[in-house]
Amino acid sequence: MQAAPATVESVQCFGRKKTAVAVTHCKRGRGLIKINGVPIELVQPEILRYKAFEPILLLGRQRFAGVDMRIRVKGGGHTSQIYAIRQSIAKALVAFYQKYVDEQTKKEIKDILIRYDRTLLVADPRRCEPKKFGGRGARSRFQKSYR
Repeated sequence: MQAAPATVESVQCFGRKKTAVAVTHCKRGRGLIKINGVPIELVQPEILRYKAFEPILLLGRQRFAGVDMRIRVKGGGHTSQIYAIRQSIAKALVAFYQKYVDEQTKKEIKDILIRYDRTLLVADPRRCEPKKFGGRGARSRFQKSYR
C-alpha cells in the first residue's frame, strides 16, 4: 500500500483593481516571487516595480524568506495589474501567516500594511461609469441652445 503524500503548506489569494485580477499561490520555499513565470525583479518600468515591491519593503525580506509566491495576472492595464499584484502578495502573506505560522505575527503584519495603505488588503470598489445618451461621457451633457 502506498503512503499518503505529504501535505504542502500553501494558500491561494487574489487581488483586484478595476478589471485586473492577480492570483497568488503562496507556499513554503526560498523566497522566490514570480509574476507570470518572470521574477519580480525584472518588472518594467522601474516605478511600477517599486509599487509591486511595497509589501516586501514594508515587512522586510526576512518575512518573505520562507515562502515562494507564484502570481498569475490577467486583465486591465499595466498599472491596474501592478496594484492587483501588490494586493494579492499582501493578502497571501497574511493568509499564510494566519494558517501556518501564528496569529500574533499575522496581526503585526496586517497592522503594518493597513497603516501604510488600506488598498494593500482591501479592494478598491470604484469602477468606470457607463456612458449615457445626450452627452460625450457618463455625466457631461451636450451644450444646450435656446436659439
